[in-house]
Amino acid sequence: MAPSGTICKEVVKSNTASSDYHSPSADLESRNSPSRKAAAAHTGHSRVSSHNEVQELLECPVCTNLMYPPIHQCPNGHTLCSSCKARVHNSCPTCRNELGNIRCLALEKVAASLELPCRYQPLGCPDIFPYYGKLRHEQSCRFRPYNCPYAGAECSATGDIPSLVEHLKNNHKVDMHDGCTFNHRYVKDNVLEVENATWMLTVFNCFGRQFCLHFEAFQLGMAPVYIAFLRFMGDDNDAKKFNYSLEVGGNGRKLTWQGVPRSIRDSHKKVRDSLDGLIIPRNLALFFSGGNRQELKLKIAGRIWREQ
Repeated sequence: MAPSGTICKEVVKSNTASSDYHSPSADLESRNSPSRKAAAAHTGHSRVSSHNEVQELLECPVCTNLMYPPIHQCPNGHTLCSSCKARVHNSCPTCRNELGNIRCLALEKVAASLELPCRYQPLGCPDIFPYYGKLRHEQSCRFRPYNCPYAGAECSATGDIPSLVEHLKNNHKVDMHDGCTFNHRYVKDNVLEVENATWMLTVFNCFGRQFCLHFEAFQLGMAPVYIAFLRFMGDDNDAKKFNYSLEVGGNGRKLTWQGVPRSIRDSHKKVRDSLDGLIIPRNLALFFSGGNRQELKLKIAGRIWREQ
């Protein structure tokens, strides 16, 4: 479990996969002028005044993220990252000249000489990494905050596990239960109202850790189905230490599922779309519910245990 004490906060996520050390773009002509780029590229370690100035040179003028090879440049020396090169339709965002396929090898070599702190240093990470190794570390850094696991709304809160538990309880009014076995009933008067709907998340405290039970309706191709699955509030390595089972039934029939809870590092949508859980076709769910086959009344029983 990540160290406690980090307060949940609302953040806006970047759509860029290599998101890193964001800062607003300054005067692009000044920052990307050929003379400044050349000076930075041909200056030795002893002549570089600070890492901050070099980091500024390595910021893409379009997305303001740090650039990684291949770093592209136009004939005038203006640089940008490979992701943004595809987005600007091969036209330099600074001077509008055609970009072509010129690599800025000098700037790539300057980047290779840098050592930078982890972006999660303010959250407690003490380590320093080579420029090209930093991003790989940050993807698995134990101080990296978790995203809110609530699936009923687009929540952008992040934090460590204790703060997210409080966030779920106070902001989303999620039910909290103690114990490693459970029986939950899901009832809906009109099943046609629940297409792609999500029931409120339930959190279980078990073995001193927290697990999120999801149950929802969605379309699998053309077929309406329900899915139930468990996610672990922690990293994947810890999630693999546990197993869980789910069971649903009625009228003398039942379906069972046994699996390993997925870490909340995997988004709710990723787990759902991978079908890694108990899948219940609607017709069978209504059969389990009995009655006039118009009302949903499902009881999901489950158990969590630790792998020895």
